Amino acid sequence: MNGSGLEGASVVVTGGGSGIGRAAALRFAGAGAKVVVADINADGAKAVVAEIEAAGGSAVAVTGDLSDQAVADEVVVTAVNTFGGLDVLVNNAGVMDTMSAAADVSDAEWERVIRVNLTAPFLLTRAALPHMLAKGKGAIVNTASEAALRGSAAGAAYTASKHGLVGLTRSVAVMYRESGIRANAIAPGGTKTGITVDADPAGHGPQVLARYMGNVGRLAEADEQAAAIVFLASDAAANINGVVLPVDNGWAAV
Repeated sequence: MNGSGLEGASVVVTGGGSGIGRAAALRFAGAGAKVVVADINADGAKAVVAEIEAAGGSAVAVTGDLSDQAVADEVVVTAVNTFGGLDVLVNNAGVMDTMSAAADVSDAEWERVIRVNLTAPFLLTRAALPHMLAKGKGAIVNTASEAALRGSAAGAAYTASKHGLVGLTRSVAVMYRESGIRANAIAPGGTKTGITVDADPAGHGPQVLARYMGNVGRLAEADEQAAAIVFLASDAAANINGVVLPVDNGWAAV
């Protein structure tokens, strides 16, 4: 990938064992980057590492719950110790909610979704920033969602988590723009991944949301989302900072 600035770069991709994360990890490796594949699923992470290595690339897997500070620290330290630093952080790991309206969300669902979708990216960002600041350069790309742009694309917990992730993205962009660090996000629409939605069709939330989901349009391939992630991390996006990029076949425009 000529002019991408990714040749030899040290990149962390969370949720890298499947779906959008896997596609992003493969694209970064194809551009010459060295990739830390972080995922709670050890088999998935190791399989992606093997795929990258079979193609002649460099990668290493880290397994664990990314909302645990110790695991977040391990991911960053692994990138620094194995690949000599950290140039790109992709906060992609996430979980879906049950499409529940606020009155029906359990404490357990709320805490799990917020922990994985918002707290984990924060912990990883906080751990990564000192290394990027020391280098005077870095790119953070967060996987938000169409649900970060509206209230009609998911349940209360997921919607709140992704709106929060957009706020984190913009805050980091403003706070560290003078230090050479960029933070952007993609907002995927419907995408073919392994994430499943365990929703009760008779529930208030799913019934309301069903009125709007017809606007989703064509489902994206995971690699289409990955292409946007790699672009935002690359030198081609050197003056793009604090942006939330819909990758949704025009759903945000409806």
